[in-house]
Order: sequence, then structure tokens, then C-alpha cells
Amino acid sequence: MQGPSRRLSTGGTKMENIVFEARELAALVLKDELRSNGTPFISHPDGVAAIVRDEIGLPPECEAAVYLHEASRTHPELDMSAFPQEVLTIVDGLNKISTIKPKDTRLEAENYKKLIVQYSRDPRVTVIKIADRLEVMRNLNIFPKTSREQKQLETLMLYIPLAHQLGLYNIKSELEDIYFRYAEPEQYRAIKNKLAATAADRERLSKEFIEPLKAQLDAADIHYKLKVRTKTAYSIYKKMQVQKVPFEGVYDVFAMRFIIDCEPVKEIEHDLCWKVYGYVTQEYEPDIKRLRDWLTTPKPNGYESLHITVRNARGNYMEVQIRTRRMDDIAESGLASHWSYKGIKGERTLDTWLNSVRYALEHKAVSNPEDLPQAPSREIFVFTPTGELRILPAGATVLDFAFNIHSNVGVHCAGARIGGKAVSIREKLTTGDVVEIITSKTQKPSADWLGWVVTSKARSKIRLELDAAERKLAAEGRELLERRLKNWKLNFSDEDLMEFCKERKYSGQIQMFAALGAGELDVNDIKEYILSASARQEQSLAAAVAMEQQRQNSTYSGQGDDILVLNAKDVKGLQYKMARCCNPVFGDEVFGFVTRGDGIKIHRMSCSNASRLIERYPYRIQKVKWQDTQRNGEFLAKVRIQAFPGNPTLVGAMDVLDRFKAQLRSVEVGKIEKQNDSKNYDIYTFTLLVPSSSELDKIISQFQKVKGVEKVKRI
Repeated sequence: MQGPSRRLSTGGTKMENIVFEARELAALVLKDELRSNGTPFISHPDGVAAIVRDEIGLPPECEAAVYLHEASRTHPELDMSAFPQEVLTIVDGLNKISTIKPKDTRLEAENYKKLIVQYSRDPRVTVIKIADRLEVMRNLNIFPKTSREQKQLETLMLYIPLAHQLGLYNIKSELEDIYFRYAEPEQYRAIKNKLAATAADRERLSKEFIEPLKAQLDAADIHYKLKVRTKTAYSIYKKMQVQKVPFEGVYDVFAMRFIIDCEPVKEIEHDLCWKVYGYVTQEYEPDIKRLRDWLTTPKPNGYESLHITVRNARGNYMEVQIRTRRMDDIAESGLASHWSYKGIKGERTLDTWLNSVRYALEHKAVSNPEDLPQAPSREIFVFTPTGELRILPAGATVLDFAFNIHSNVGVHCAGARIGGKAVSIREKLTTGDVVEIITSKTQKPSADWLGWVVTSKARSKIRLELDAAERKLAAEGRELLERRLKNWKLNFSDEDLMEFCKERKYSGQIQMFAALGAGELDVNDIKEYILSASARQEQSLAAAVAMEQQRQNSTYSGQGDDILVLNAKDVKGLQYKMARCCNPVFGDEVFGFVTRGDGIKIHRMSCSNASRLIERYPYRIQKVKWQDTQRNGEFLAKVRIQAFPGNPTLVGAMDVLDRFKAQLRSVEVGKIEKQNDSKNYDIYTFTLLVPSSSELDKIISQFQKVKGVEKVKRI
């Protein structure tokens, strides 16, 4: 059902008609609504419209938007199609801002300010909202106490900073003083009374201050404008609190500002500013410690000015600011606003946008509202059912929101309700959504979830859950395979496992075992692979042994029919490699093991795998011996030193290596704490290239003599 509507009349100017019709529609819709003190509610939009028109100077469409906002906020069914889209865009922004109900303004002030700005598709929305808050604060006495306190806090944390950023200094000062009057009534009265009591003194001081300088400035042909500024009661109070001084200790309660009219040429501007500074400091005693020279080195935000505190013959202190008209325009226009140069930090994107809004409003240069700068939209602002504000990147989904609340909520998220409507976990969120997450104990993350989230927190938590689930399945799969292998009396070596994974295109053992645990891989497929691989191994082994025997007979005759002679520099025929598990060195007692794909691997007789290989695969064992004469070979060897802490063990070990034919490839340093032993030990693991076992034995022997060494072991 449509609500009341109005056809725009033809009398008067078009914009005047829009304001008139909007006010008439609001009066009709709100005729039965009253404010807290019993007066008609229409007085509120009337007051806001007056501020927008008379105190800020916004155009009539903004006045019309004020009335339509108040009418449609309480009557969303209202038909406003007769009004221009420009007005309706402003109304939409105001309506959205009115839905913001800060849960904890003090903690979330910056976030709520961002939300207000983001709701303002037309930047003038923010300005109108500040005017709305000013009207509320001017009538704060009509609200109940609890409502008053909430509005005071919101004004302090949200609207005063926004007004300051927008350059609405008069409104900002009035909001501060109203807040101060209600929040700290005694302090407010005390400061206001002192300001009133000293008003005549300040007027006299300002006249006395400029009088002796007039003649000098006129004689120097310096054209200037003098501004006299008195701090607001709230500003004085803040300074008293920060500096821990009484009212009389705030030097800049009263300030004089020289604004010099000259060409915007840096050399001319600086010369004139310093000349005025010279005249002031010649006439009055300066406090050099309080000199602030932002001419020579402007602030990063571009602010330029000279500040000095001086004292007259009566002992009265006064702050003096000296700048040119260009500098004053920059400082007042927003490029280097008071908000920035007082050192308050704000988000760069937000500040840039607000400053550009201020420029557009003050210069009245934008005729088309679509040309006004738009608020940054890289973030969305979403609420929990209890009103808690959450900030997420644009494009975030219900899943992102769930993980933002808590990892457990995200893991078991099965959907959500937004505005009472059930939605899926993939639903993308928009600013202002109130999201109620629905969870299920049976819900578990899947790999698809990674494509449905945009936040790093959600993505990392999902990966952790998927990894944990995969490892759990892998453990179940491994247990199943080991049980079956035991029943079948079959062996599935690490090499066979790697080959199987490669053949079935698994990225690793965990993925293969997880597939087995999940039932995606049949354990009988592994049995079939083992049996077929065993048959292939026997065939290739017989061929390899035959080839090796043939090579021995033809190449190394006289060495024995079944002995392979090792020559690490001139490998011919069947390849052989040094096993990495024990790293044999020339001179070690070794044996060969015939593999399926890597030829013969040479192991030390003391290798940890030796007994298993010899016992299980005797038919694959190859007798080997080193050639009688070494040919400058280099062999990889690892030596581990266990030493008592607090000794120069590493330095001593390096000295030993310098004395022998060994190259250091790497050294690893660690610590261990032995059970039932109160001592800790430093561990040094050296990876070396050595020519022979005899040379390695010498190195180990010398390592044992290094100070602090408890044990040396070849590994």
C-alpha cells in the first residue's frame, strides 16, 4: 500500500517548490508525532533545515532531503517518486545513517565514522547529518537522561571530529561546548565565568598589542589582516587536562593571527613573515622555547606558519601566529586542516575524501552532484544481531563474517539470516547488513570454501581445518594399509610408496593415505601394485645382475667374478651411487644393493639399513671393493659434535677443518636437553666433502680434542 504523495506545484522556482512540497509531505506524515517535551516533531526537521540553509549554506535540495528523510524514516512505504533522484540519493544516505546504533562508541569511534562516510554516496549527506546532530544537541535538555548521555558520547566521538575534518569550525566549537556543558557542568561554568570575567581584559590587551606595531607595519608597507581568536571552553579544558595547568596557565586562551597580503612567491612570503616576527619580538618579550618555525620546514601535510608566544610588560602571555594569505587559505581549506596539524591521525583515504568534500562545498564549484567525490568503498560494515560492528573487505561473504566472529563459528557455519531471510554461506554481504549466523555440529569445511572467502583469516583457518581433516584421514588410511600388509605378509617400501604415488598422481604420501582413509582408494589396488611390482623387480634384477657380472668379467677381469670395483671418478657400465642414508667415503667397508631404477647403491657396512637389506634381499646384495689407488674423489660425510654450552666449540672445529683436506658444505647448530640430566648440550652437525675415510678419521680425532666437546659421532 502506497503512502501519501504530493504532485509538485508549478508556482515559484523549481527548487523552492521542492522544499515547500517536501515540508508539506513531512508535516502530513509526522502530524501525530511529538518530541520528548511534547512539541510537534516537525520542529526537528525545521531546525535542521534552517542550519543547513542559513549556517552552512547548502542548496535547497539538501533542505528538501532533510524533510523527506524524517518522513520516510518512520514511514518507509512513503511514495517520493515525484522528487528528483538527486534528493532521493541524499535521503537514502540519511536513512541509512539513522539505522546506526553504536554498541560501544568509545571503542569503535573510527569505524563508525567510516561507516557514516560510506553511507554518504552524496558527500553532502555527512554535512547534513552533522547539522542534524547540532539541532539535537541544541535541544538536548528535552531528552531522557539515558538518551542524553548516549547522544553526548556519540557527539564527542563521531560528530565533533567529522565537523572538524569538514572545516565546519563554528559547528564543531558549538557541539564541543554543548557537550562540555552537560558532561562537566561545574567545569564548564567555571571556565565560562573566567572567560566572561576576563573578556574586557582580552579586548584591552588586543588593542594594546597591535597599537605599537601599527606604525612600524605601515611604514614597512606591509598589508595585513589581524584575526583575534579566543579558545572555546572545551578547548581550554582539554589543554588544562593535558598540560596539567589551571586556567591561567593556558597561554593560548587568547591568540592573535597576522595574515599578510602579498604575492604567493616563497621568498617574498618568508621575508615578510620574518619581518613581522621581528617587529613583534622587538616590541614584546618572546618565549623562544615556544617558537614553532613551520616556514623553513613545513609540516608533511603542507602547513606553513610561524608561531610564537610573547609576554607584554604586564606579564600577560599571548600566542601570535604569522602567515600569508596563501598559507592561511591552505590551512583553512582542508589541505592542512586543524585536524591534521594538531597531530591527530586519520585514515589517508578518508581524510582525502573529506577534505575534497569541504573544498567542493566551500567553493560552490560543483553544479552536478555526480561530480562530487565519492566515499571510499574498499570496506563493508556489517552488524551482529546484538549491534556489534564488524568491518570486512568488499566482496566478503557470510563465511568471512562467521570466521571474523570466531574460528569455531566459521568451521560450523551452515548459513545465515539477513533481515530475517535465510541465505547460504556463499552470500555476499553489503554495508548495513545485520547477520545472524546459523551453525551445525555436523558441518565441516570443504575445499570449495576456499573459493567462497576473501579474507586471509577465513582462508588460513579453512586450510588448517582441511589439513587437520586430511591428516586424520591419512592416519586412518595408514593404519588400514599396515594391518592389511601384515595379513598379506607383503612389504611396501618407501621407494615403492613413492612410485605408487607418482603413478597415481598423488602429490604426496599424506594425500594418498587420506584417499585410502576416505575410501576413495581401494586398498586392494595397492596389493595388486605390490605383486605386479615384485614380478617386475625380479625380472629387472635378474637382468641387472647378469649385466653386472658381464661387465665385471669384461672390464675388471682378475678382480673376482662377483666383486664390483668402485671408481668414483670414472663410472662405466651399470651406474652406482653413494647411499644418502650413510654417505660412504673412500676406504669405508661397503656393500652394494641393486635397486630397480637407480642402479647399484653403495652402503657402509655400519649403515642403519644394512642388516635389513642383507636379511630381506640377499639376492640383491653386490660385493664391492674400492680401487687400489684413489683418484682425487670427493665424498659427502656428516659428523655430529655434542658439546657443553659456553665454549668456543664452533671456532675450534673450524680451525681443525682448516688443517685437513676437507671442504665444509654446511653446518647446523642446535640444542638438546637430555632426560634425567640437568645439563643442556650444544649440537653442531657438519656436512663435509672428504677424500677418504682415513682423512675423515683424522678430522674426527681432532674434533674430540676441541675444548668443550663431549662426544663426536659420524652419522
